[in-house]
Amino acid sequence: MNNPSADHIKIAPGFWTSLRKIGVEPLDVARQARLPLTVITEPLVTTAQYYSIWQAYAEIVGDIAAGIVELASTYETAQYPPDALATFHARDYRDALNRMARYKRMCPPENLRILEQGDQCSIELEWQHAELPGPPVLVGITLAYLLELGRRGTGHHLKARSVEFMHPMGDVQALEEYFGCRVQTESDRNRLTLNCEDLNRPFTSYNEELLKILTPALERTLDERQSQLTISDKVKWILSRCLTRGRFDIQTIALELGMSNRTLQRRLTEEGVSFKQLLTTTRREMAIAYLADPALEIKEVAFLVGYEDQNSFYRAFRSWTGKTPANWRAAQENWRSALVTE
Repeated sequence: MNNPSADHIKIAPGFWTSLRKIGVEPLDVARQARLPLTVITEPLVTTAQYYSIWQAYAEIVGDIAAGIVELASTYETAQYPPDALATFHARDYRDALNRMARYKRMCPPENLRILEQGDQCSIELEWQHAELPGPPVLVGITLAYLLELGRRGTGHHLKARSVEFMHPMGDVQALEEYFGCRVQTESDRNRLTLNCEDLNRPFTSYNEELLKILTPALERTLDERQSQLTISDKVKWILSRCLTRGRFDIQTIALELGMSNRTLQRRLTEEGVSFKQLLTTTRREMAIAYLADPALEIKEVAFLVGYEDQNSFYRAFRSWTGKTPANWRAAQENWRSALVTE
């Protein structure tokens, strides 16, 4: 199994096949994304290209909610990549979700955090390594796929308990019909909440022999990827999750890493960086990522990267890039437009 780097994502062949099934031509998506048509046949794309493809799909479909429901319902199980195939053949829904969360660590760009409390299970979607935040349609597809996995595996039309999205999602009623529950938009997180009793349902697709073959290979790949991460990488990843919540001091990060402040500082010094430098780098990377999304206002971007006032963000961004946020965004749009003529 290939192990793409943090900035190289492998698009499953089933994605393009599924698009054709719902009447969307891959060539049209590539053109709308302003990318070379070879993106359809190339096995790996950058994170920015990956997001552009999803955004283009949403624009062609016309409504984010419709695009989510159509594609999630159409995607064929046989087209799943190995890590997803292992989840489909899990023992039960809980086992499938835990496997999905575990193996997502080696498949950028999203990361899943699962928490069971009482009679409910919440699955929160986050972005790995301070990479670009995914477009709303990708967020929706990811959460819809998690529910679709349970439906196909158990053979029951399961319903979610609640669904939350950070951004507007188009026809919310269509999403509520699909998920079978209330859908909240403009929340502070992207989260799917399930009933714990559904997690105990066995999978009719359970295949013990296939799992014995797939699991060792996936675990080796995961171990290799984890061993390649430096302390700096891990700090940046945690920071990317904490900025909007106002918890990004070194004490918070050290606690999440299971070490003392002194130990964390020593490990970072050994790698030739400081916590302050990593905080600045993470903020810069995330600011650039958010600004690439024209739907986000600059004041929203300032908040998302941990600045309480917009003026402080402007000063910081100019020191990083030599441009104001508005000028940087305009320059990127000009660059994207130039790709069309190439």
